[in-house]
Amino acid sequence: MSREPGSPRTDRKPGYGRATAVRRLHLPERAGRMGLSVREADRFVAAGVTGDVLDTTHFDTVRFPPPPWAAETFAAAAADGAHAYTPYRGAEAVRRPVAQELGRRLGIPVDPDRELLLTPGSQAGLFATLAALVSPGDTVALVDPDYLFSERILRLLGAHVHHVPLIPVPAGAGPHDGLVPDLDELAAALRGGASVVLFSHPNNPTGAVYPPEVVAGIAALVREYDAFAVVDELYARLVYDAPLPRLIAEPGMRGRCATVTGPSKTESLSGYRVGVVVAPGEVADGAEDVLAAMSLRAPAYAQHLLTRWLRDDEEFVRDRLADLRALREQTAAWLADAADLGLRARGGPRPPGTAYLFVDASALGVPDHVLADRLVREAGVLVSPGYQFGPRGIGSFRVCYARDEAVWAAALGRMTTALRALAR
Repeated sequence: MSREPGSPRTDRKPGYGRATAVRRLHLPERAGRMGLSVREADRFVAAGVTGDVLDTTHFDTVRFPPPPWAAETFAAAAADGAHAYTPYRGAEAVRRPVAQELGRRLGIPVDPDRELLLTPGSQAGLFATLAALVSPGDTVALVDPDYLFSERILRLLGAHVHHVPLIPVPAGAGPHDGLVPDLDELAAALRGGASVVLFSHPNNPTGAVYPPEVVAGIAALVREYDAFAVVDELYARLVYDAPLPRLIAEPGMRGRCATVTGPSKTESLSGYRVGVVVAPGEVADGAEDVLAAMSLRAPAYAQHLLTRWLRDDEEFVRDRLADLRALREQTAAWLADAADLGLRARGGPRPPGTAYLFVDASALGVPDHVLADRLVREAGVLVSPGYQFGPRGIGSFRVCYARDEAVWAAALGRMTTALRALAR
């Protein structure tokens, strides 16, 4: 039966906004272990959140504001109307100084015209880069646990995910402790056909920083199996002790690695929505094509903040790290006081990177979403449930300790009370 042109269809299946790719974002297969899909669990926890709940899923940008020059630089760019439109890759006047400063830190030369892309935050950079590399049916080796949206992006793109667990550093591996990717499992993933390796470094959520020999081992496997690596280095400047080894600087990796980074976290510039991707020219070209279709460009005025990022903020970052180190000690002391509950930090109570503590609460025997809901309702604290970060994150929760010290002390006390009640 024919329809009149422009008349509504009557045979359309219900479920607007529920395209197949969108449904994959919900990670429904995780329901086998949790009883809920990841998205259903997220909504369950969010239902109890009110305006007076302390949200530890991100940094407190009031206690830790952006550098003083940020608003001034943005205002100056906005006052010059010529900066409203830029090439998709970003303004040339910004890309050149960013390439120079970032290349110095990465340990490789960066071509600002071929190998650099400015993006609307590092999240968009991660999405555009993966979309340029991954086709439906491809297999990607993903560290587990890792950044909560990495697997969701891969599933949206139709990829298969091979989870590579974080394991304790083997005995006798030197002065490092904490967690590292299981290189044997990574090799198995690559032998099985994985074409891309994806991980955050420092690791989000555990704060792990991988020793140089492990980073070299990842590079060796990527080269051996003719694969490609994507490293999310958003927290690269939030490292407390030893320097961060860079995968892209390993021999033979400049043409096999994309690095995603930006000023959102350590420098608290998240509200300006700018990120950076460094990648081989062909990959950067593909990511630019995705970015053009998705958002055209990074926010044009905000791009100009990057001319001062890495250059004018060394003292600012040094002071910030000192404050966050003290908060890390405060949080470690809280965990020690609650040791009788069976809580422990995945990778140690003083993670070498990020401002997160990933707490193993499996001893309480409560599903992640239920524990998070109780903390919201009884302690007034929103945490990030462990299931969000991968199958091996289940049984844990993540807190961000980048908060006002007095507010954080009170919140930790309320969390202890709620967790003790849960353990009874």
